Amino acid sequence: MKVKSKFLKLFVTGTALFSMSLPSYVHAQASTSSVKSVKEQLNPPLSQPKYAYSDAIRETVFVESQLDTDNNGKKDRIAMDIIRPKETEDSLKVPVIMDASPYYERLGRGNESEVKDKDKDGINEMFPLWYDNYFVPRGYAVAQPEMVGTNQSDGCPTTGGPEEIESIKVTIDWLNGRAKAWNKDGKEVEAYWTDGKVGMIGKSYDGTLANGVAATGVEGLETIVPIGAISSWYDYYRYGGIPYYKGGPSGLARTVVNSKRQAQCEPVRQQLLQGSDDATGDYNSFWDERNYINDVKNVKASVFLIHGLNDYNVKTNQFSRWWAELAKQKVPRKIWLAQTGHVDPFDFRRSEWVDTLYQWFDYWLKDMKNDIMKEPMADIERSADNWKTYSTWPDKQAKYVKINLAATKKGETGKLTKNSELKSPSISFTDNPLLTEKQLVQPDASLNKNRLLFLSKPLSQDVRFSGTPKIELSVATNAEDTNFTAYLVDYGTDTRVNHEGRGEGITTLTEEDCWGESYGADDACYKKTVKNTHTSDYEIVTRSWMDAQNYQSLSVTTLLNPGKPYQVRWDALPEDYIFKAGHRIGLVIAGSDDNWTVPDTTKAENTILLPRSSLRLPVVGGERSIDF
Repeated sequence: MKVKSKFLKLFVTGTALFSMSLPSYVHAQASTSSVKSVKEQLNPPLSQPKYAYSDAIRETVFVESQLDTDNNGKKDRIAMDIIRPKETEDSLKVPVIMDASPYYERLGRGNESEVKDKDKDGINEMFPLWYDNYFVPRGYAVAQPEMVGTNQSDGCPTTGGPEEIESIKVTIDWLNGRAKAWNKDGKEVEAYWTDGKVGMIGKSYDGTLANGVAATGVEGLETIVPIGAISSWYDYYRYGGIPYYKGGPSGLARTVVNSKRQAQCEPVRQQLLQGSDDATGDYNSFWDERNYINDVKNVKASVFLIHGLNDYNVKTNQFSRWWAELAKQKVPRKIWLAQTGHVDPFDFRRSEWVDTLYQWFDYWLKDMKNDIMKEPMADIERSADNWKTYSTWPDKQAKYVKINLAATKKGETGKLTKNSELKSPSISFTDNPLLTEKQLVQPDASLNKNRLLFLSKPLSQDVRFSGTPKIELSVATNAEDTNFTAYLVDYGTDTRVNHEGRGEGITTLTEEDCWGESYGADDACYKKTVKNTHTSDYEIVTRSWMDAQNYQSLSVTTLLNPGKPYQVRWDALPEDYIFKAGHRIGLVIAGSDDNWTVPDTTKAENTILLPRSSLRLPVVGGERSIDF
């Protein structure tokens, strides 16, 4: 199944930097012993692997919340599996690395879709992913709470709702002595073995929970590492007032709920279906309480954010808005941006990832003053495995450049220019939702009756933009409603990461390497991956969509008066991209996009008034760096 399908549901696969050359011996070992990081070999950090993984204590606790999401009159208890060094039974107190998830029963975590109870015998044979194998020997506990309504936890999922965030927050409360919990035998237990410091990590839904919990300001949460994570659920299921597909929140709740409680949680799913309002696609109170950006002022934890620049599951506006607000709050932070899609850094930059995360957790959870916060803030992958560091993101030198849309006459391909050209002050096209995305971006003038293509002249120098492109159209339509699609396209042959192919930019090999200690069924070895590249004549750099009825606000639907011009403004998905010299920048304007969204049915004829329409691109270096 291709990632680009608009029917892709949230995180339905387990698959979701420091730029030195690494010696080959880092990847050479493929046994149950640990592969050491570069810095551990050359300059040993303070937290050493001195606690035996085989002796570690493994336990399950059930933390009492104040929730009753299934309305059965009983407080929901949240299941959490914990693994910690044996020495914590004496005097050792350790911090906690937490991966909270709804996927521990099925779907699983990581590129190999690991679950806790693979053989379904009621016994959890393993802790998914490598965090336990690597960090428990180094004096950490690893905790894996199960989100409300999933696996062993009580209740019903609410797809990003405050109930889900509270269900994980309460586990941190318990780790800090502010909540009660019981073991499987019904005995009340306390977290006497921890110092109370927690670092949350996770990809997809797991990272989303980390964002949401951080926005509560809960005491004890010292850092979060969200990977391809959501910050606003409206932006996951909608763009510019247009649903990507219908029934999203309700369908996801059905996917993750404990498989034995499907029927019991049906009333909750019906509430989600009604509240999400597929009919209008508008932003409302349902979505507002699932917007963690509203509470970013509460964030006390540091943030190490990772995202794929070509992630079209959790799209790039999810990280960019969250990142910008964290910057305003002066939250300590770091960011990696990859050329892949929805992929974990363990599978696109493995040894550097393990090494950097090791330093990050040592710094923020063990107070070890290494150099992690002295490194450049942003690592960006420019091409396959070619990483560059920057002081921040977006680039401080990025300035918006207004690029005008010009046309000579009807039917011809238009031009992108910094000058104003009025040879043809307006141009029209008819919405045809049957055209594929591949057709819409072809440089074929015969397609212009159903879309508009504007091209720059060939570039004389590289042009980098960093941030969020902005589109403004002055448009008159012959219908009361119409949708718009905009693609920013790089027309030029190049070898690029094949992020739209199987694996979203990576190919999984059969050979393994190992990261930590193994014991029993829980081994520390994972299949290696390599970047998947292809040579193509063009690249869709970023996409965007807009329902013209939401021209005033995403919260208000307004019928259009046929023939009346309206100013419709919207943002494209954020990016950081270099158009190479000799390539051409292209902007495609079309109507409905059946590839990604629920298409409009009006098939409206839309007339663009060019003098009042433009593309604004955040170009590094501003106007002097773009030559058309």
